Amino acid sequence: MKITELLSKNTILLNIKGNEKESTIDQLVDVLLKADKISDRAEFKAAIVKREEQSTTGIGDGIAIPHAKTKAVKEAAIVFGKSAAGVNYESLDGKPSHLFFMIAAPEGANNTHLEALARLSGLLMKVEVRYELLMATTAEEVIKVINRFDKVEEETPVTKNNEQLVVAVTGCPTGIAHTYMAADSLKVKAKEMGVDIKVETNGSGGAKNILTNEEIEKATAVIVAADINVEMERFKGKHVIQAPVADGIRRPEKLIDKALKQDAPVYQGNGAKSTQDTDQKGSRKGFYKHLMNGVSNMLPFVVGGGILIAISFMFGYNSANPDDPSYNPIAAVIKAIGGDNAFALIVPVLAGFIALSIADRPGFAPGMVGGMMAASGGAGFLGGLIAGFLAGYIVLLLKKLFAGLPRSLEGIKSILIYPLLGIAITGFLMHYVVNNPVAWINKEIADWLTGLGTGNAVLLGIVLGLMMSFDMGGPINKAAYVFGTGLLASGVYGPMAAIMAAGMVPPLAIAIATTVFKSKFNKQDKDAGKACYVMGLSFITEGAIPFAAADPLRVIPSVMAGSAIAGALSMAFGIGLRAPHGGIFVVPLVEGGALLYALAIIIGSVVSALLIGFLKKPVKSV
Repeated sequence: MKITELLSKNTILLNIKGNEKESTIDQLVDVLLKADKISDRAEFKAAIVKREEQSTTGIGDGIAIPHAKTKAVKEAAIVFGKSAAGVNYESLDGKPSHLFFMIAAPEGANNTHLEALARLSGLLMKVEVRYELLMATTAEEVIKVINRFDKVEEETPVTKNNEQLVVAVTGCPTGIAHTYMAADSLKVKAKEMGVDIKVETNGSGGAKNILTNEEIEKATAVIVAADINVEMERFKGKHVIQAPVADGIRRPEKLIDKALKQDAPVYQGNGAKSTQDTDQKGSRKGFYKHLMNGVSNMLPFVVGGGILIAISFMFGYNSANPDDPSYNPIAAVIKAIGGDNAFALIVPVLAGFIALSIADRPGFAPGMVGGMMAASGGAGFLGGLIAGFLAGYIVLLLKKLFAGLPRSLEGIKSILIYPLLGIAITGFLMHYVVNNPVAWINKEIADWLTGLGTGNAVLLGIVLGLMMSFDMGGPINKAAYVFGTGLLASGVYGPMAAIMAAGMVPPLAIAIATTVFKSKFNKQDKDAGKACYVMGLSFITEGAIPFAAADPLRVIPSVMAGSAIAGALSMAFGIGLRAPHGGIFVVPLVEGGALLYALAIIIGSVVSALLIGFLKKPVKSV
């Protein structure tokens, strides 16, 4: 697609009035509205202003590129505006702006649109283009200038024999302007300096020109000129210069010079991987990388939701029934926010971000839907893991199957084919292959527990403890919990006490382990471990899920052992609990001795913490 398919005569304004930023934005937005390119003027302007608040789009050299991507845009379009006197646009160089390109991208902007917008950003880095646009006096002349310079340039390959190789990554919040301008600015300056460079762009269409492990390993240093989060772990052990995307546009020579001098600290990584999780060149293996992407994005929901649930008990939350005397409206709302909403997103977010890591943005929607089906269908977080990998590799397969489509149909892939087929195929497989068998297993376990009864109290405590910590909030955990709550109505309170004691152990064990065995955990894990104290004391077993998902072979058996001990001791001590929840807040209310009950929880937690500490290997830093 040519740039002039998005920029037409009726979207050109050659006489911007006034010299104020807001007035200029209003005039350019009005051009879009008059040309019927946007459906909601207020919504589109709000999106433009929001982008300006993140960082000015006045990039200097007399240019400003206000842009937004929103559903208020009917079709992708570009408005060109010119001010002879200049506008005080808060530009990066402090000088007035004369040339304006307002970019309007719809939420479903396809790759051909995004490629054209990226080329426009690159054109504006050329002095001759800016000069001719300043001299243009008619809309026809503007169109001719753009058409003359609008050429698709092949990516310059990395020279094998150049020892001065620098690699870079650029990215901005919307990914449709600054990302590509920074990339072009770095490439132009590197060519002038005789430096070989490769730049990866993280734009709206996904990552392009992706850096390979070989290129990263060979590079003198890495430049990350981005205002968004980029995948950093691959740069572990390299000198990394981190800067705003604006520096990539305005100060490319300074960044490249620092890279050549290795004038930057060596990136140590966040410790999310150890040496056994890397290939020979030091990059993370696929499975581990995808898993950690899901776990790290799931963590805020676990922590935030879990602590909110704990706070609800501080207000005295006990019943969800407004007619119950123990009902507390404030506590009920807090519990609903944390438990019914934040926790409801744990499994979908886990699956969605695993799929995103595997298949880029097209994998996200199928992963989220698969995770939601796992959560609602009883498959729990283990089902979410399956859903994430399933969705991701299904979308990768779809990409291969439809790789031969004509270029003119490229845009239909991301907005129709991948979401439609990805969600449908993932959904069918989750419904017929994953969820149904897990639901059957769940029912069988519940029936077996009911038949076991209370004839052997200690054995029952062990079994309930193992179930509570096996999937930590999943179907097996829920089967044990339902079993315990069902017995409350019959006046049997021992199993419920064992269940809560066992359910408190996993997060408490994680908290203790991260405190005592500091060398076995990275900084992120140690910070998350602190929150596990609160969640463990509040009977939020799910607080241990991120640690279990990241290292299941060591963590899950360890917490199962401690939970089994806690459950067995609770039953052996003859402890009874009438409340189905509450953690430390209801410990004083147990029957049979609060101190003995606390002792059972402490012993189980310490045993699990010791096992985790002994089994996990130290985190190694470069």
